Amino acid sequence: MKTKRDKTIIGRSEFVDFPELGISGIEAKIDTGAYSTAIHANRFWVDQKDDIDYLNFELLEPSDDNYVGLVIRTKNFYTKTVRSSNGKKETRFIIKTIINIGGKKRKTDVSLANRGKMRYNVLVGRKVLKNGFLVDVSKKNITK
Repeated sequence: MKTKRDKTIIGRSEFVDFPELGISGIEAKIDTGAYSTAIHANRFWVDQKDDIDYLNFELLEPSDDNYVGLVIRTKNFYTKTVRSSNGKKETRFIIKTIINIGGKKRKTDVSLANRGKMRYNVLVGRKVLKNGFLVDVSKKNITK
């Protein structure tokens, strides 16, 4: 749904795609209180090939930390200290990738976090939402 200012209206949760990661149709919590976007991941390791560092990690099912999911390998990463939802600072891997939400593609940074106890595998923060989205908290999954 569009407004006259060409903003896409989205609900408090939406299905999103990460085409560079081979992920489509994953339900995400839209969180205007969070600055960045996070995805549930675990089992991180860094290796080197031809003097280039590569981050390897597994995307997991939200309810089972023992589930071995999709293994992703990327050289587009860095580490950053972030404040988690419980207020504690932690160092996380951050990957650069594309997110598709409401038919709009955005290049963004995504932190890799253990969200196993959370309801949604993905949290979309306001860095992705600015300049293009309005959130209607009374609705869910309104974009195609």
